[in-house]
Amino acid sequence: MAFEYAPAPESRAVVDIAPSYGLFIDGEFGEATGGKVFKTLSPSSEEVLSEVAHASAEDVDRAVAAARGAFGTWSALPGAERAKYLFRIARIIQERSRELAVLESLDNGKPIRESRDADLPLVAAHFFYYAGWADKLDHAGYGPDPKPLGVAGQVIPWNFPLLMLAWKIAPALACGNTVVLKPAETTPLSALFFAGICRQAGLPRGVVNIVTGDGSTGAELVAHPGIDKVAFTGSTEVGKAIARTVAGTDKRLTLELGGKAANIVFDDAPIDQAVEGVVNGIFFNQGHVCCAGSRLLVQESVQEELLDALKRRMATLRVGDPLDKNTDIGAINSAEQLARIKELADSGEAEGAERWAPACELPSAGYWFAPTLFTGVTQAHRIAREEIFGPVLSVLTFRTPEEAVAKANNTPYGLSAGIWTEKGSRILWMASKLRAGVIWSNTFNKFDPASPFGGYKESGFGREGGRHGLEAYLNV
Repeated sequence: MAFEYAPAPESRAVVDIAPSYGLFIDGEFGEATGGKVFKTLSPSSEEVLSEVAHASAEDVDRAVAAARGAFGTWSALPGAERAKYLFRIARIIQERSRELAVLESLDNGKPIRESRDADLPLVAAHFFYYAGWADKLDHAGYGPDPKPLGVAGQVIPWNFPLLMLAWKIAPALACGNTVVLKPAETTPLSALFFAGICRQAGLPRGVVNIVTGDGSTGAELVAHPGIDKVAFTGSTEVGKAIARTVAGTDKRLTLELGGKAANIVFDDAPIDQAVEGVVNGIFFNQGHVCCAGSRLLVQESVQEELLDALKRRMATLRVGDPLDKNTDIGAINSAEQLARIKELADSGEAEGAERWAPACELPSAGYWFAPTLFTGVTQAHRIAREEIFGPVLSVLTFRTPEEAVAKANNTPYGLSAGIWTEKGSRILWMASKLRAGVIWSNTFNKFDPASPFGGYKESGFGREGGRHGLEAYLNV
């Protein structure tokens, strides 16, 4: 007999969310010019969490001016001095990790186990890692005396709000740049809490500025003439618009965009281990992952065995309250994203693919989508071509390694891939043929601050993380 899981909710009391938040410019919180605001909701309940200032073009201008004013002093500090601030920020993040994890799950909808055990440890690790580089830039391979670029305009998405912030702010500060960051409009709270951490760490005024708002605020930041470098993580469509905006200027640009990763399972793979990798690849963070393994390519001879095991495993996934420590799949981030997922899933059925989802009761309030897989998928189906950014898996088959490579590469994206086989030679051969920036072997969704991350083709260009992540913020 199966044992039921008793609810194990994390306490909301560990985080104190204010009724309203202003913009963080030059070390102070203040209202937006004109007083425009917007509300941020908890996607699991549709509860209003807080009211947040909506930055105007004038506010962006003030933030860029503050960053420019702080740049001279900050960039002139010895690397070891900048490192002290980064180390201090990393330690404060660790000390406040429970509070920040609860905040992230409330504002984003992801399960507390993920924000607590994956996001927050990686956030702190990135600040620790780049703190270590701050006084070693001469030895990073970019010349004997690399210089910072100036003011970095950074726009981050809603799927990993605090982690994407760390990926961008930590290397920028380590290299001596100052920052104006625009978080996603559906998940602004952790960035605003980070502003408080900057003050707690004693970071000089103007080094980090946070401007909140919608896409229009991000467009103002990207187009601002006082920005020397633009870093963006988000959709390919918006990435293309940003590229057009900065074309013909002196601004440096890095883009980390969409993906449609293939998770490739060969007939000699350990089935149970591969199933766990497939589940982690597509259902982690509700599939709100650029590098999600949303296409399962399985060798024909083990298709039936793998799918049987996968369906059994999917039937055990628990969908529900993100603050319950037993939850595997939380809420979809917004009503707009839920509508997008539903539309693409419906198109899969309309085009002839067979849809399957385990029986699960979804909460009545909030935005939810059951873990879903499609079989009978061809490369012509929209669900095999377009990024769904949700818990939806498309299953295709192959017979030979060459066919697997051809199908995996048959996409405009090139962010990640996974290979499941016991043969090391096959892993190396496949990795040399796959056009993806990150390739995992017998695992998936493993990240390390010392390892670079980025894509090919319409998945963007440039790398974040590791020594490679420094180059985007140095004048080399």
